[in-house]
Amino acid sequence: MRSQGTNTIISILFFVFGGPAILLVYLPYWLTGFRIPANEPRWEEWMAWVLIAAGVAPLLESAVRFVRVGKGTLVPTNATEHLVVSGLYRYVRNPMYVGVATCLAAEAILFGSADVLVELVLALIGVHLFVCFYEEPTLMKRYGMEYDEFKRNVPRWLPRFTPWAGGWNGG
Repeated sequence: MRSQGTNTIISILFFVFGGPAILLVYLPYWLTGFRIPANEPRWEEWMAWVLIAAGVAPLLESAVRFVRVGKGTLVPTNATEHLVVSGLYRYVRNPMYVGVATCLAAEAILFGSADVLVELVLALIGVHLFVCFYEEPTLMKRYGMEYDEFKRNVPRWLPRFTPWAGGWNGG
């Protein structure tokens, strides 16, 4: 069992040097140079920034929740001690991945980039396969009936309109 401080550091390092930063910062920068087309309509640019903020929010909220409530990290090899079923997880089983997809879609719009759109499609396929063939079976083994109940009540990708009332663990 690692301390909350250690889990926080591991999560920050994973965020900055791992999956989220690779998908949302390093690859889009490599593909676009973060150049916004000169003829980009202002409304489109603002819409993209709003979507980016909406996508980053679940990433940050989930990272904090994994450390504080789950007593673990975002890193699959340093899993949480407790299944996290509160916060945004009451609406959708994978809010971080939904947030990543939202950010990538917004970046494709912001930079007018078909390459980032291809990255989004490849990321969606990769994440779906990872979730179906690694993450869900691993969570089922680790948390058993608790995860099974969560799976039955909370959708994988498209959020519920109302929060799931079961399995509450810390707001």
